[in-house]
Amino acid sequence: AARGYGGAWCQAWQRGAGFPNLATRGQRAVACNARGGAVPAGKCGLAPWVPVVGLEVHAQISSNSKLFSGSQVQFSAPPNSLVSFFDASLPGTLPVLNRRCVEAAVMTGLALNCSINKKSLFDRKHYFYADLPAGYQITQQRVPIAVNGSLSYTLCIGNKMSQMVTKTVRIKQIQLEQDSGKSLHDDTRSQTLVDLNRAGIGLMEVVMEPDMCCGEEAAAAVRELQLILQTLGSSQAVMAEGQLRVDANVSVHHPGERYGVRTEVKNINSLRFLAKAVDYEIQRQIEELEKGGTILNETRAFDSKLGCTVPMRDKEGKQDYRFMPEPNLPPLILYDAKSLPANMNHQQVVNIDWIHERLPDLPSVKRAKLVEHYGILPEHSFTLLNEDGLTEFFENVVKQTQMKPKKVIGWILNDMLGYLKQHSLTVKESPVSYFLLADLLNLLEKKEISSTAAKQVLAELWKGEGKTPLEIVKEKKLELLRDQKELEEICQVVIDGQENE
Repeated sequence: AARGYGGAWCQAWQRGAGFPNLATRGQRAVACNARGGAVPAGKCGLAPWVPVVGLEVHAQISSNSKLFSGSQVQFSAPPNSLVSFFDASLPGTLPVLNRRCVEAAVMTGLALNCSINKKSLFDRKHYFYADLPAGYQITQQRVPIAVNGSLSYTLCIGNKMSQMVTKTVRIKQIQLEQDSGKSLHDDTRSQTLVDLNRAGIGLMEVVMEPDMCCGEEAAAAVRELQLILQTLGSSQAVMAEGQLRVDANVSVHHPGERYGVRTEVKNINSLRFLAKAVDYEIQRQIEELEKGGTILNETRAFDSKLGCTVPMRDKEGKQDYRFMPEPNLPPLILYDAKSLPANMNHQQVVNIDWIHERLPDLPSVKRAKLVEHYGILPEHSFTLLNEDGLTEFFENVVKQTQMKPKKVIGWILNDMLGYLKQHSLTVKESPVSYFLLADLLNLLEKKEISSTAAKQVLAELWKGEGKTPLEIVKEKKLELLRDQKELEEICQVVIDGQENE
């Protein structure tokens, strides 16, 4: 009955019966109110509602092997082809901790301003499901590897890129844990198939405090985290491949009152879906409360086709995971320069200071350097970093052309990026390479062609026929005329034609 209610409600909402459509950026900004966080009251005229959003982000660690076994990690491998005896939980098998996964978690914790615990513990979290052969997950419940951090992110106010606000979300903790397998439900044959390739892959769970107030904020925070992980190399964080999965906890309350009952929207695998799921859930809860209903403490899923959340299971009766210390793993001990014993083998320990010294420039630093070095606008630096490979493309064009960076950025963001979005291509898939665009901009800068002609040439280059900008200019006769005599002759022909009429 609950599922039927959710589906019908969702379809009605899509038709516009009851809920405003919060899918557009401008309307989400109204709901979010980046400076405050309150959502206006509905028809009944009560005080404004305050939405509260907290996130749990599971990032797959970029490692050749799994967290506790030597099995290879590879996306879309044949089912059950990458499963060790330990992954299948055969009797007598024992976990062996992967050093690379520990270093990735420490690196991520440092980048997120966390305190790294020199001693952390592993625990067993018991629950029973077909894709968890051991009947428990090894995680870090009591003492995780990193705690008390922060993540700064930036979002736009309304539709204007120039009006940007920077906000900060607190990071409660980062914990290491193993992934489960994957269940494939075949409704036609009434059976479930299990693929254990993913079982045991190392995860970092990043737990964010409930400091956000709308879908746009949640998506902006996760996007910044994604960029940081990719910059560090600690996770590839490709959401389409399940390497970054988000659980959103959402509640609403009146100002000055206690937080409301929260719901959890599980396993969101897209930034766009995350924003929609959170906004829908906020509006659903407000609508339910204003008509006198109650919010259930339940787990929900986001239906991307219907654009709404639907019930999965209730959490009223708290599940007993029977946490217990993992008996087969000793405490994880980390060191820094001060605590590292003189006779210790450096290859067998993890040195926090050594990792800290080798942290690359984070996205915020990269943006500042782009603005300072090239004189571009801050909002343009965000776009460059948000599109994978676009920063390198821009810098390569600047190196190869005589045009000033401020002009180059316009061509890349307005024209090149427009073509890419139109054809759903990434920068690396573009048929127009950086040196072809640089050649085109050089022709424009030397005033051999007009800007209108340059756009025509770019359209031809986009066809990918292997022609150079100069060849297209000559073929289409797009050169600017500089011979005064030739220009006078053309003008005279036009004048003569007018007189004859």
